[in-house]
Amino acid sequence: MTIRALVFHILLLTCSDAKEFYSASPPAKHKQKRGVSVLVSQQQTALFWVLLSGAVGLYNIGLSCCINSLLQSFLMNRYFTSILRRINVPFGTAERKASVPYQMLLLLESMQRAKGKSVRPFDLIYCLSYHGVRLFVLHDASEVYYKIWNLLKDQIADTDLVERLTDLYTTRLQELLVCQKCSHEIKIDSKRLMLHLPMFDFDSHRIINLVKEDTAFPPWISQCLPRLPIQTEYFLLILQRTKISYLPRMLTLHLTRFHSKDGNRTKKVTHSLAFPPELDFSQILTLEQYQPDAKKKNDGLYDLFAVIAHSGPADFGHYCAYIWSLTEHKWYCFNDSSVCEVRKPGSTGDGLTQS
Repeated sequence: MTIRALVFHILLLTCSDAKEFYSASPPAKHKQKRGVSVLVSQQQTALFWVLLSGAVGLYNIGLSCCINSLLQSFLMNRYFTSILRRINVPFGTAERKASVPYQMLLLLESMQRAKGKSVRPFDLIYCLSYHGVRLFVLHDASEVYYKIWNLLKDQIADTDLVERLTDLYTTRLQELLVCQKCSHEIKIDSKRLMLHLPMFDFDSHRIINLVKEDTAFPPWISQCLPRLPIQTEYFLLILQRTKISYLPRMLTLHLTRFHSKDGNRTKKVTHSLAFPPELDFSQILTLEQYQPDAKKKNDGLYDLFAVIAHSGPADFGHYCAYIWSLTEHKWYCFNDSSVCEVRKPGSTGDGLTQS
């Protein structure tokens, strides 16, 4: 029996609504889930709300809705919190106040003691502010996500934990450069925290197709490079190809909907995008890419884990998070201090739609 162990995040930066979220439990034949976290926008969301007493909200401190939504996606992830609980506590008071992983651990413990009541994350918010995530500023979720990730990776002293964190979240890529004149090849390995899927000039695409296009670039890109700096008139044709060599348990997809042109005002792409509760990477990747370790069987199937949603125009708006509980098998909406269970009665679990 194949055990599903993948989860994907989607960061959807959009002005459209997350219209349908299904709370149907995953198939019983799967024991574990790989998950996805999505950032989407929400304006007239067709959802049913049920008051919840178990989940814990975070109060908005200095326009921190973006930070709160991302923190919830981290702290609701048991794979992440299992790493967080093993960190070493910094020695000095100043070091503890400036440590993002330690402050996240304290916040997690406060939320677990809160018994459903919302928590004020003062210490962590001010810790992030100390490291450059300013208060009373409208943030881009993908930028804050990178910032929190880099602070976690840099401030965790245990190298084994850092390696586990890296394996949990990062996608490994391999770039191949081929000289058309002498056929010399250069392989460059790199890692990505997110796969960026541009939405520009698209009406409606399946997410799996956007992922395929992003990792193909397209399959072959021709570009001219100067052979020698002093002979700029002589160019050498290089073939470049990028492919996925490893998929993490937690895959993050960033749907890029904000853009600016020629220094003009930032705009938001409003095209709709339907995304399913599952992504099957066996459709676009080889077995070696989504299952590099033959001892760890998986079918390349990812389950949706979280959606970070932005509502409003590009230069103003609000973030909230829709997150699937890996233990309760329910969808929750975290809107700062307000937390609700989200479900669509009669759902068959055949898809999620963000429009």
